[in-house]
Amino acid sequence: MTEMHKSGAAVGEPVSASGAPTSFLEVRDLKVHFPTDDGLVKSVDGLSFTLEKGRTLGIVGESGSGKSVTSLGILGLHTTGQYGRRKAQISGEIWLDGTELLTADQDTVRKLRGRDMAMIFQDPLSALHPYYTIGRQIVEAYRVHHDVDKKVARKRAIEMLDRVGIPQPDKRVDAYPHEFSGGMRQRAMIAMALVNNPELLIADEPTTALDVTVQAQILDLIRDLQKEFGSAVIMITHDLGVVAEMADELLVMYGGRCVERGTAEQVFTTPQHPYTWGLLGSMPRIDREQSERLTPVKGSPPSLINLPQGCAFNPRCPYADVPKDNITRTERPELREVGSGHFSACHMSAEERERIWNEEIAPKL
Repeated sequence: MTEMHKSGAAVGEPVSASGAPTSFLEVRDLKVHFPTDDGLVKSVDGLSFTLEKGRTLGIVGESGSGKSVTSLGILGLHTTGQYGRRKAQISGEIWLDGTELLTADQDTVRKLRGRDMAMIFQDPLSALHPYYTIGRQIVEAYRVHHDVDKKVARKRAIEMLDRVGIPQPDKRVDAYPHEFSGGMRQRAMIAMALVNNPELLIADEPTTALDVTVQAQILDLIRDLQKEFGSAVIMITHDLGVVAEMADELLVMYGGRCVERGTAEQVFTTPQHPYTWGLLGSMPRIDREQSERLTPVKGSPPSLINLPQGCAFNPRCPYADVPKDNITRTERPELREVGSGHFSACHMSAEERERIWNEEIAPKL
């Protein structure tokens, strides 16, 4: 197991005298829990990762694994308890370019949100206000962080709409969200997210419900804009095909925790966790002939109120009985380094994982 510094960073990782990391974004032992009448929902339960500018981190997992909750936590959107909703219980540390976000006051986080960090939401139709034009919403997002008049901001909005590929931007700037197609709304959402040139861009399922051609266009757009602005990008998705094309690093989540993390090449070529094997086995391939049917991950994701004892994946894992002494059902596996910068949370030994991968999993992929 990787030894940890008292600040939460791994030993050997640069840490300043104040405890602030040298990475652009560092999340340390993030926990986001929601009290409910049925119990405590542990949506994110001890997540850590780092990300540098110009790099893309893909976070993958099934619905309910904690992906979107993580992104909203980074943006500081879980701290309100208005309208009778119970306030989220958040702990850990989130460092963005030397600023710790969880202990910062709301005004500081609000100033950073939209300017230094921005998000492309999963459903632009619900994220965009239906009563205001696309242009007005982009103008407002720009003027919040820049002391300019409406004319200058409108020019900037038209420029951004043109940059994301919306035709006749000088006319479409006055259109309402319902007048745009799904792909056009997603482009408008990207324009709004990038209008202030944020250094961190979080894309939450940016291609969901879009046809394949539009998906490819949106991914190309995000990639091109990242190169232009040098932003760090977090790509949240359940689609491994998306992260295979976009991500430099990959984090696999299950039951609110990270079960595998490494470079995209490591996770795709030498995956070390049975859940990752299952995700890869359920992904269609077009680069070669598929000799066998796709194999879905059996069962359903666990309840985040009542996670299984031991390894959260053990009720669905075909190899839960491989480790001796029933350890998969009694002890929760810790995230351990299994290669250079490659981590996995599995009780199986390296020899057992290698044998199963080479004999049973890899030949079917």
